[in-house]
Amino acid sequence: MNITETTIKDLLIIEPKVWPDERGYFYESYSAKAFENANVNAVFVQDNQSFSQKGTLRGLHAQATPFAQGKLVRVIQGAVLDVAVDIRKNSATYGQYFSMELTSENHKQLWIPPGFLHGFITLLDNTIFTYKVTNYYDKNSEIGVVWNDLTLNINWCENIDKSEIKLSEKDLLLKDFKSFESPF
Repeated sequence: MNITETTIKDLLIIEPKVWPDERGYFYESYSAKAFENANVNAVFVQDNQSFSQKGTLRGLHAQATPFAQGKLVRVIQGAVLDVAVDIRKNSATYGQYFSMELTSENHKQLWIPPGFLHGFITLLDNTIFTYKVTNYYDKNSEIGVVWNDLTLNINWCENIDKSEIKLSEKDLLLKDFKSFESPF
């Protein structure tokens, strides 16, 4: 398993070693030892999964303390553009985002520690996205920023027309980044 830093401190790309053969492939999707060796202190309490059609955008979400979550995210089937926004007030990269494609073919994963907003847009139909989380969901701790915030200026995807984007009603009501007060 190869763990590399991104341009944002503590946000990590996880690349498992894949053993393909004529039957398919095998890989280890998580190793507590590898995380420990990378100085990531994460105890996962729950696995979540979503199934989405092309153009589904989920985000930008997080949970405030004491229910803040670290997330290890990956794609089982299909492809997404995954986005994490640093909302740690004392961070040199506060308000900056990192994005990368996660696909069932590249097997890459992203470790998103507490203190980040998270979202993704599906690039293919029938995409299955999964994430391990370090804390349980609490509705009263939900926080977020609207996906198309002008301050963040996230380039969600050049291959999907904005008219194709599918959002939940909840995500349409999120605040802009200038109005957002980070609890981190």
